[in-house]
Amino acid sequence: MKRFVAILSTLIILGMILASCAPVATPAAPAPAAAGNALDDAFAGKMKGKVVTMAGPFTDNDAVKFDDSIKSFEEKTGIDIQYSGSKEFEASIGIAIEGDNPPDIVDFPQPGLLESFVKKGKVIDLSTFMDMKKLQANYIQSWIDMGTMQGPKGKILAGIWGRVNGKSAVWYPKKAFDEAGYKVPKTWDELMALTKQIKDDGDTPWCVGIESGAATGWPATDWMEELMLRTTSLENYDKWVKGELKFSSPEVKKAAEVMSDLWFTEGNVYGGRKAIATTAFGDSPKPMFENPPKCWLHKQGNFITTFFPEDSKAGVDYDFFYLPGIDPKYGSPVLVAGDIYAMFNDRPETRAVIEYFATGASVEGWVKAGGAISPHKDSKLEWYTNDVDRGIAKMIMD
Repeated sequence: MKRFVAILSTLIILGMILASCAPVATPAAPAPAAAGNALDDAFAGKMKGKVVTMAGPFTDNDAVKFDDSIKSFEEKTGIDIQYSGSKEFEASIGIAIEGDNPPDIVDFPQPGLLESFVKKGKVIDLSTFMDMKKLQANYIQSWIDMGTMQGPKGKILAGIWGRVNGKSAVWYPKKAFDEAGYKVPKTWDELMALTKQIKDDGDTPWCVGIESGAATGWPATDWMEELMLRTTSLENYDKWVKGELKFSSPEVKKAAEVMSDLWFTEGNVYGGRKAIATTAFGDSPKPMFENPPKCWLHKQGNFITTFFPEDSKAGVDYDFFYLPGIDPKYGSPVLVAGDIYAMFNDRPETRAVIEYFATGASVEGWVKAGGAISPHKDSKLEWYTNDVDRGIAKMIMD
């Protein structure tokens, strides 16, 4: 009975999370901008003194790294990019759009939220002014496909990808992990054996936290997506994402059962099941770095390293391994995510900024600082300053 309640609770929580992505009101239609190569004009100094407003989820260290990554562009062009980050982004952006006062560019961490605006005809079609040949030369087609969405009058290029993350990673405190004699698991059974081994040693295996302000719960959605990809077909996964496969279906219930067994089994998660919903996602891995670690395993995208202690070193204090597959017939899937930039106000300077975000230079500083992976083909491997970030990039490419 307890197991049934745990699975049911998991399904209810996930249903509420997906429901929170419902469409919101639309802003007024943007005025058209003048034709021309906006980015070249910007670098020629023709837009000096212009301001481009942005909104998104970057706060704390992420906000600092983003600001640092765009400084060079601002200095060379004279364009001031004013980014407003909020932990309540999902709620605040709805209010801004409903009040007909959207920022020029919005940084969406959830393509589904962007898609709700696209369906209402709010988002500017980037293909109307961007050089599509250049875009296709600098991104693999799947990134362009994921930015292409259905609007009221057909498909549009709704956004371009900036920083991306490989989410199918399990982080661990490498030094303590090695000293304890633990081995990196290659299969799901080995991962479950490691979970039991850590518990048998008197410690807590997993660090889990899903609190994120108005967006609370998205890490749970990520977990569920990972497990759907590992326990059923891609066709069923796509149906589930589109709402065509019910949460009561055997396929979804199976994935939820795996998740609830891992999360809700006594002693598996630091702080117990009650702490999962109240622990901020950025704080949840921090107990790994205590001496001795209070928990040992944390599944999250590579951006999470931004929340690790500042003096921690990749490959020394922490490392990662790939979250293993469960059923061999579904292979070794990798869940990817990232920041997709969409345009709401069409002006030359706004076009220039969007065009800049479609280049590796826009994320170079962040890649070098750690915690970001570039989807751009013009990025350079030497930008990655440690083996961990290079390993994540390789995991995504493979």
